Amino acid sequence: MKPLDPRLLRHARAARWYVALTVALGIVTAALVVAQALLLAHALGRAVSDGVALGARAWDAVAPLVGWFALVVAARVLVTVVQERYAHRAAARAVAELREQVVARATALGPRRLGDGRAPELVTLATRGLDDLEPYFVRYLPQLVLAATVTPATLLVVLELEWVSAVILVAVLPLVPIFMWLVGVLTQGRSELGLAAMQRLSAQVLDLIAGLPTLRALGRERGPGARVHALGDAHRRATMGTLRIAFLSGMVLELLSTLSVALVAVGIGLRLVHGDLDLVTGLAVLVLAPEVFAPLRAVGAQFHASTDGVAAAEAAFAVLDEPAPDRSGTAPAPDLPRVGVRVEHVSVRTARGETPRDLSFAVVPGRVTALAGPPGSGKSTAVEVLLGLLTPDEGVVRVGDDVVVAAHEPGAVDLETFWRQVAWLPQRPVLEPGTLAQVVGGDDEQRRRAAEVTGLDAVVVDLPDGWSTRIGRGGHGLSVGQAQRVALTRALVGSAPLVVLDEPTAHLDDVAERTVLRTVAALRDAGRAVLLVAHRAALLACADDVVTLDDAHLAAVTR
Repeated sequence: MKPLDPRLLRHARAARWYVALTVALGIVTAALVVAQALLLAHALGRAVSDGVALGARAWDAVAPLVGWFALVVAARVLVTVVQERYAHRAAARAVAELREQVVARATALGPRRLGDGRAPELVTLATRGLDDLEPYFVRYLPQLVLAATVTPATLLVVLELEWVSAVILVAVLPLVPIFMWLVGVLTQGRSELGLAAMQRLSAQVLDLIAGLPTLRALGRERGPGARVHALGDAHRRATMGTLRIAFLSGMVLELLSTLSVALVAVGIGLRLVHGDLDLVTGLAVLVLAPEVFAPLRAVGAQFHASTDGVAAAEAAFAVLDEPAPDRSGTAPAPDLPRVGVRVEHVSVRTARGETPRDLSFAVVPGRVTALAGPPGSGKSTAVEVLLGLLTPDEGVVRVGDDVVVAAHEPGAVDLETFWRQVAWLPQRPVLEPGTLAQVVGGDDEQRRRAAEVTGLDAVVVDLPDGWSTRIGRGGHGLSVGQAQRVALTRALVGSAPLVVLDEPTAHLDDVAERTVLRTVAALRDAGRAVLLVAHRAALLACADDVVTLDDAHLAAVTR
């Protein structure tokens, strides 16, 4: 990413006003730096020249300059405080905007466009990865602006005061960005390696957590530990390599700027001794010389703290620059209670082959349709196609006569209006934090009737605060079975005409399975269209239509 990438200003509105504020504060800081140097030089020069002549009254001559100097220092402190305060706010807002856009674009692209296996990387990017942009906003960007304002301003003042010192500074100054560029190239590669290692580690840990029950059942839960440990070591080595380069480059920049200021100081000393330069001018140049290099040194020092965030921003821009499907001109989806959903001759080619192939079925109101088949036969892929999350290679999905998604023609249905009519329950329900009543929704009577069907009423009785009991994100505080009952109750209370249940009896005992069967029957009796992804015989037995995807990935509809 460039020092100030235009894509960041385009995608993050908070960055725009922050950059404008930073530029304004940089101009003010440049004026304050020059004023501080000139006031200090005049105060010291007057103290030295008038001290002998005035004696005890020398302070009266210097006091006004000292007072103005104190005000300038206080103003610089105030500018720094304002910069820090709004930097953290802008960083938080910009990261939130980028995170929201990345998630929205990933949803719009779907798993097919993003590529297989990228979900864990996107999870890492949208959470911890983009948080690394904060050092870029808080530390690096302000120093970059100061380098563009303070350095030229101080250099022009030095040129006005004493041209020999200005020539020395101009001759040495280009070496600083050259060294910064060399170090930046090395650091960027290290940061990209660190981000890739972190994404691999996150993906491995997510897969391990998801499959931990199966690994424990097979007695292999300790096997993947070595792989996770190796990925952790790779991330640690990449991070430590970046830190080593940061320390070495910082030492080089400090040595270069120190030697440059020393050259200026030696020249000023010699000219003062020979009487070619007055004391006030010499002091002013000596005070301004370090200020010429200070912003550049700070940019070099803070660059390493921002590289992780820059790498994350590049990954975010790669997702945002992916062209989203053109759904302009789409119409609101028809009412599902009247028309249902039809999947017609759908085929999807994946990394495992063509899964499914020539799939056709319908999900209609008042009936239960089940997708059955061995693992890898394409049941989850079929659900993604039906919901418009995945574009098939062949075939079409229709709501009534309108196209939701098709292989060779744009969809005519607004997916947002379609999804608002769908309730989806994955194997592990997604529950928002809040009270139990807020999560389930509906009024007291609706919750009571639905809870009697799902068995949630027995759970509520045992809870200390009943329906007012607060649960955490993802159903924290509830068991797997209790969370499943909450999700089923919410589906019953809700009004979505299409309900998709993905292995709803997974990880449940026989008692909980009977609860799911009662809920499915209640949804059908309410006139809802129900799609089951199932493999248990009891669930298949309660379905009106069973779509079997066999080993050849051919769909057969029974009943």
